[in-house]
Amino acid sequence: MFDIQEELKKLPAKPGVYIMHDAKDAIIYVGKAVSLRNRVRQYFQTSRNKGPKIERMVTKIRRFEYIVTDSELEALVLECNLIKEHRPKYNTMLKDDKTYPYIKVTVGEEFPRVIFSRTMKKDKSRYFGPYTSAGAVKDTIELIVKLYKLRTCHRVLPRDIGKERPCLNYHIKQCKAPCQGYIGKEEYRAQINQAIEFLNGNYNPVLSMLEERMNEAAERLDFEAAIEQRELLNSVKQVAQKQKITSGDGEDKDVIAVATDDRDAVVQVFFVRGGKLIGRDHFYLRVAPNDTRAAILDSFLKQFYSGTPFIPREIMLQEAVEDSEIIEEWLGGRRGGRVYLRVPQRGSKEKLVELAEKNALMVLTQDREKIKREEGRTIGAMKEIAGLLQMENVVRVEAFDISNISGFESVGSMVVYEKGKPKRSDYRKFKIKSVMGPDDYASMEEVLTRRFTHGMEEQAENKKEFGSFSRFPDLIMMDGGKGQVNVALRVLEQLGLQIPVCGMVKDDNHRTRGLYFNNEEIGIDRDSEGFHLITRIQDEAHRFAIEYHRSLRSKQQVHSVLDDIEGIGDKRRKALMRRFKSVEAVRDASLEELASTESMNMGAAQKVYEFFHKSQSLI
Repeated sequence: MFDIQEELKKLPAKPGVYIMHDAKDAIIYVGKAVSLRNRVRQYFQTSRNKGPKIERMVTKIRRFEYIVTDSELEALVLECNLIKEHRPKYNTMLKDDKTYPYIKVTVGEEFPRVIFSRTMKKDKSRYFGPYTSAGAVKDTIELIVKLYKLRTCHRVLPRDIGKERPCLNYHIKQCKAPCQGYIGKEEYRAQINQAIEFLNGNYNPVLSMLEERMNEAAERLDFEAAIEQRELLNSVKQVAQKQKITSGDGEDKDVIAVATDDRDAVVQVFFVRGGKLIGRDHFYLRVAPNDTRAAILDSFLKQFYSGTPFIPREIMLQEAVEDSEIIEEWLGGRRGGRVYLRVPQRGSKEKLVELAEKNALMVLTQDREKIKREEGRTIGAMKEIAGLLQMENVVRVEAFDISNISGFESVGSMVVYEKGKPKRSDYRKFKIKSVMGPDDYASMEEVLTRRFTHGMEEQAENKKEFGSFSRFPDLIMMDGGKGQVNVALRVLEQLGLQIPVCGMVKDDNHRTRGLYFNNEEIGIDRDSEGFHLITRIQDEAHRFAIEYHRSLRSKQQVHSVLDDIEGIGDKRRKALMRRFKSVEAVRDASLEELASTESMNMGAAQKVYEFFHKSQSLI
């Protein structure tokens, strides 16, 4: 048994990282401290005003652990790594991780290439970026290759010169074929240097050259070449127009500002490279109502710059952060040079920060309505369903379906929705083992028995990390009415489980009509979000079952469901298929129609009819 008060006495007065665990041993918070003894004790002192988020977190803590480091800087690095790995619930978290593209010039090669890269390595190449649009990067690379006729192949030059014929790019005059020795190393390197100048933002020489080429082609009436040069000229102008001058110092910097409301925060980042604004991006963070802008910026800096390979020399912030000095030291170590966190007070830099803040607020405002609509479709719809069933709370729903139509294999599907959204990692499929023929009730009984027996076994093993089967739903939704609901209730009773079960009832046109719950059918407003969610769950369970069923059938296409019927051999199977064309039509045929088929008699027809219409009364 972990005694928190006793363990607090053992804490060292050294820098390090502390890790909080809940009752399930999940990591719920990671923090760093100059003195572990002082910092961790503060959480459990009743006299301190900790704020509602930390107050809630402290009630969840069942044990803590810590890692001692040699310095506060080491503690910060470790804190960043642990937060990124475990994504604790009570840390301010980025909602998504983004990687940015770079343009890489392989200047370490004798015949360099200009290529797309998602990573920035310490090699002999030159990197430009990061850029916020992968499409824009690819377009720029394509333009540069056309302008300077650079190679795009992966041949190792000069080793492979002359070994293979030149590729298509040479024949369409988009490469000067260094692979054949048609261009020397010095001349090719001059082309690469011009490409680097272009990437540095020096567009005037290229614009002049293309305009001159266009005019020359027009004068000699070579209009095709003139049009080609004009298109290249327009492409360069478009790239040049996107580069907005923001400062005359030519420095690399990021400009960061945050906008918040009660639940969410949006951080806007402007990327300035070589004094030019090359792009911007925004990030969503999970925050608590009392989180300050400084605290949010502090968390963002640690998470964002632990994942991006490029660190600018200057980072301009909306306001100062608590750990500014240690963050500067950490970023400087990652960059290999001094990094400055600055809060501009006047001039163009302050206006740029204000612009970033306005953009963050605009994104937050615009997305608020979108978020509300999405929550209505998901969490709101789930609450609506809970209200219909007079249940307090429904978070996790599991829906089940059986598929065996026109196939020889019966299969079951289990789909999972949490907070109104599909949780596909918890989906499961079942190949029916104990039932012969299309008996949906018996098949469903097998599926549910296997699902919940497996879950109970996982729970009995008391693992720290439970599998998806060990998590039981708040509500089971069956694809069908009274019969399927009774199957589920009978299985749960046999296993000693109490989980509410409802059926998703369809009308004669196979459209969702209502819910069957506690021996009565409950009607639903067809225009409500709850109704739409039920329809999505039902369709998803059906789709998942059909998809699995088709995959099994495709593996054994030569087998027919008719082969599983006693007394139906190859001759009678072929006769039935000649007359009815499909297994579905055989299933729907009357006893008299089956008996009147060539090679069939009343006994054989009876067996076919019973095979497809076998049922089990569960009412």
